[in-house]
Amino acid sequence: MTMITQPKKAAAVNPLKLSSPLGASLAFLGLKGMIPLFHGSQGCTAFAKVILVRHFREAIPLSTTAMTEVSTILGGEDNVSTAILTLVEKAKPDVIGLLTTGLTETRGDDMQRILKTFRNQHPELDWLPIISVSTPDYKGAMQDGYAATVEQIVSTYYGAMVESEEIIPNCDHDCKARVTILAGSLLGPGDVEEVKAIVEAFGLTPVMVPDLSGSMDGHLDDGFNSVTTGGTTLEDLRRLGESSFTIALGESMRKAAEVLKQKYGTNYEVFPRLNGLQAMDRLVLRLSKIVHSRQDAHFVQPYEVPEKFNRQRRQLQDAMLDTHFYFGRKRISLALEPDLLYQTSWLLHEMGAEIQAAVTTTKSPLLENLPVETVTIGDLEDFENLAVGSDLLIANSHGRAIAERQNIPLYRMGYPIFDRFGNGHRCLVGYRGTIQFLMDLGNLFIEAEES
Repeated sequence: MTMITQPKKAAAVNPLKLSSPLGASLAFLGLKGMIPLFHGSQGCTAFAKVILVRHFREAIPLSTTAMTEVSTILGGEDNVSTAILTLVEKAKPDVIGLLTTGLTETRGDDMQRILKTFRNQHPELDWLPIISVSTPDYKGAMQDGYAATVEQIVSTYYGAMVESEEIIPNCDHDCKARVTILAGSLLGPGDVEEVKAIVEAFGLTPVMVPDLSGSMDGHLDDGFNSVTTGGTTLEDLRRLGESSFTIALGESMRKAAEVLKQKYGTNYEVFPRLNGLQAMDRLVLRLSKIVHSRQDAHFVQPYEVPEKFNRQRRQLQDAMLDTHFYFGRKRISLALEPDLLYQTSWLLHEMGAEIQAAVTTTKSPLLENLPVETVTIGDLEDFENLAVGSDLLIANSHGRAIAERQNIPLYRMGYPIFDRFGNGHRCLVGYRGTIQFLMDLGNLFIEAEES
């Protein structure tokens, strides 16, 4: 069992962790027609917007209740009401995500009472779903805010299906079994796109919650949009009860999967990682079992796997054989969110590398089962002290200065990455994504040896 340590410093030096509201806004951005509304000061929203814009290099729709000194003292109820009415008039969203910040959480604003009062005063907006989530800056990290938001997304009632959304019986879309995929914060838009393709290859319909692959890529053919133009639709959220199974990607998605189990009786399975042979074989087997349970002639035979995955699996085996000579005994230090840390560290361990240091941002059940003696919940100062003598660092772009000072190669992963292109398209999961990850690191090791 891995020992978990947390230095008791008076202040974080060179912080690693990002705030819960940032994670919440990222999850909200995976819904179509959404605009996240920060209940706090303008600075709280500006911080998240800058991080996300620099990472994805896309226009990010965020809004704020713009709390001032006076409204902070007297209460922010009027600010919330005014902000929602303004967004309805100007942005015309399909759904609003209302999240709190450290300012309003410290003051103690009762968000449920505020929303109830707003609903009573404005019955004409009963059609508008408002998803409220508590995400104080001073509690948890990005992964916690993201997970809490996904839990609220699947818990919220979105109304009955409207006539325009009804699916014609026996159509191709409705014949396919629906599978809910809870995409954790360890998955980027490119990863989500790959997971959707894997599920669809089995003849199933994936319902991604949230679906960043549809909202974080370019929309140059569209005009200006003040809300997200892609992602999980309200129709998909209303039909979650029709899914035959729930697949939770990341341990942090377990609570959301349990909500769906209690709400609709949908069985689920949690996949804490989605790279490497064993993890991917487990997902493929699960999808095969879902297809088999349908007993439907439209699908492949029981427990058969589409041939392209057999080929991808052989390609991954070949990639592991080619690169393992460069991974063996390499000392690697990582500074990542818990879910991403677990996924990455176990793959490196399987490739023969040694995890010299592991630093993360928040508590998680996964931290007790890492391939390292000690994991530290700390900051980048702790990471720099622990990583001395490593052969490779894996962290976000803020680790660049550490890599330069210690003359160690840096592989960028997590949020934010602001000095590299393609963060919205990079795929590091699945058979193909694992191959790409191994090749990327193998090339870094080759370059280090040559220099």
